[in-house]
Amino acid sequence: MMEFLKHLYGVGIIFFYYLKWPILIGLPILYFGLDYKSNLVMNILWWYCFVLAIKDFIYLVILKKKY
Repeated sequence: MMEFLKHLYGVGIIFFYYLKWPILIGLPILYFGLDYKSNLVMNILWWYCFVLAIKDFIYLVILKKKY
């Protein structure tokens, strides 16, 4: 079970590392530009990516730390 959770955690890190900005920018384009219907799961995913982007901004600009 512990091995599965480690793999799941690693997949989550890689997923959000590469797809944070496309989701953050692309979802409003889909909703407002292309008239897609609102989706609760995608909205939650967008908010999570938004929080991650704010965290990155705080780390890089305000705290001047690098990962």
